[in-house]
Amino acid sequence: MWRDRISGQSTPSGANRNPSLPRRSSSQLSLGPYNNRPGASRNSSTSLLLTPSDSNTSLTGAGRPSNGLGLRQSSLQRSRPAVVPDPLEVLNGIIGKERQQKDVPQLSNLPDRPTGLVENIQFDGLSLEEFVAKSDPTSTRKARSSDIKAQTIQQFEQEREKFEGLHKSITDCDDVSKSVELYLNDFQSELGAVSAEIETLQTRSTQLNAMLENRRNVEKLLGPAVEEISISPKVVRTIAEGPMDENWVRALNEIDARTTSIEAKASSSSGFKAIGDVRPLLIDLKNKAIERIRDYLVSQIRSMRSPNINSQIIQQQRLVRFKDLYRYLSKVHPKLAGEISQAYINTMRWYYNSSFTRYLQSLEKIKVYPSDRNEVLGGDPSSHRTGNILPGGRASSAAHDPFSLGRRIDILRTGNKQALSSYLAEEDNTYHGIEVPFRNFNIALVDNVSAEYSFMTEFFSPLTFHQISRKAMEIFEPVFMLGQNLTKKLIDHTTDSLGVLMCVRLNQRSAFELQRRKVPVADSYVNGINMQLWPRFQVIMDLHAESLKRVGSNTGRSAVSALSIAGGDDLKNSSAPHFLTQRFGQLMHGILVLSSDAGDDEPVSNSLARLSTEFDAMLAKLSRNGTDAKRRERFLFNNYSLILTIISDTQGKLAVEQRQHMDEMLKNCSKR
Repeated sequence: MWRDRISGQSTPSGANRNPSLPRRSSSQLSLGPYNNRPGASRNSSTSLLLTPSDSNTSLTGAGRPSNGLGLRQSSLQRSRPAVVPDPLEVLNGIIGKERQQKDVPQLSNLPDRPTGLVENIQFDGLSLEEFVAKSDPTSTRKARSSDIKAQTIQQFEQEREKFEGLHKSITDCDDVSKSVELYLNDFQSELGAVSAEIETLQTRSTQLNAMLENRRNVEKLLGPAVEEISISPKVVRTIAEGPMDENWVRALNEIDARTTSIEAKASSSSGFKAIGDVRPLLIDLKNKAIERIRDYLVSQIRSMRSPNINSQIIQQQRLVRFKDLYRYLSKVHPKLAGEISQAYINTMRWYYNSSFTRYLQSLEKIKVYPSDRNEVLGGDPSSHRTGNILPGGRASSAAHDPFSLGRRIDILRTGNKQALSSYLAEEDNTYHGIEVPFRNFNIALVDNVSAEYSFMTEFFSPLTFHQISRKAMEIFEPVFMLGQNLTKKLIDHTTDSLGVLMCVRLNQRSAFELQRRKVPVADSYVNGINMQLWPRFQVIMDLHAESLKRVGSNTGRSAVSALSIAGGDDLKNSSAPHFLTQRFGQLMHGILVLSSDAGDDEPVSNSLARLSTEFDAMLAKLSRNGTDAKRRERFLFNNYSLILTIISDTQGKLAVEQRQHMDEMLKNCSKR
């Protein structure tokens, strides 16, 4: 029987070690001793062997006789293994849960087996469990604890999946915590590195601030000196390769300023070694600038020789715009500047000469009334305008009165200050006086002289005004010769005193305009024209006086010829004014109108006085032909009254003198 029990005890242990066998409920194994009575069945005896402490108690409390029992028990004790695993531990090992040390006592902690056994045990009618509980309260408490543990294990089995999920979550949390720990460790390491770098940067920043402050202090001391002798690469590149524009001029001005500063420092005792290194480079750059300025100016001057080119466009847009180029050239290379200025003078001399030559050819196509030596006060009226042929074989078809001013005064009163274009001059088919081509040529001359002189004073600014005026006169010398030749051609054979006097007034206006524009270049030309016009005017006035004198001398020899001049009227029958009086009055009116602003230094007054004297003498001789004294007085009165009426609207000092003279002549007629 004990052998069977021993074999039954060893079987569950071996079954528990084999993981392939089916598991049993831990609650059935632990609750066995509490459900069966002592000695009821074999299963109860077998269940008692699960707990080592309970097995000893059960054997000693069975109440059996001890004959041979101790020997069997000792032999059984010797045949059992020394250490038997706890079933709960085996079960917990199967489900993967370690048993806590405090819940299940270890075999090593069990009390030692007594050396002797009690043979006669009194149960007193109690069952084995009751007897054990009564005799050993500790065992009772242990049984209760085992019951509680079995219930706990059962609850665990019921909620195993929840606990496994919780275990997995805790494991995942551990993994996350480990990764967070690693991340925090890395972050701490990186933060330490960043902190070290920040400290390094702070140290470097402090050093850089100190270096920057030192550099600023040095720059304050050396900056101005270095700036005075340094030239930026941009300026050098602009001078050597850049186009000729405003940026190039600014770069040239900067080089000029640097050159002046470096030369001043080099000549002074405070110069330093860096100047010697910069000067050769500066000299090369200056030579390059001179070369480019020369090429540019020469190309612009050469372009003015192109046909149909407008020089003022080149002057204003390409030369005056870069006037600093010539100023710099005259400063650093005066000889080359003089050569360029002489090339410009030669070019413009040719340009204006050719331009005015073409314009003069157009003005010569204007139809001008031809000159006639019989167009004087005492000339024969029958020969006037009869058979007069104009140059080119064209006969004069328009009536022209050389003694009447008429609308010719409009050329002085017009507000148009523009010269007639070449095209309009060539297409004009009307006849004009000599003042029309004279006016247009001189207006064009004054405008071009003013424009050229203004350009030269601005572009050739390094030269003095006297030098500029002399160069301008050299340019326009051929044009002045053309003007003088034109004036001589117009007035050389004319007897148009009013036309010549209008040319005088136009020339005076040109002089006033040149003075207003402050252009002294054409003063010699204006004076030369005056020296041509005034003598010719006096010559014409003398021709008028001589013609009147001839009329007076003819009346003394033959009264018939005098009467024929008077138109066939006999003074005995008529006292009407003589036709020469009408001529004389109109001529005097024109001269007085053109001389309203004349000064005392002009020869008009003397010439007109001589003409008036001759006219008075002629009227006196004509009046002597009458037999009746009253008729002679009436004849003189009518002639002087006509003259006074004609010149009544004139103004000026000379007009007042002539009216006073006519009034005196009228009074003398009344006294007679």
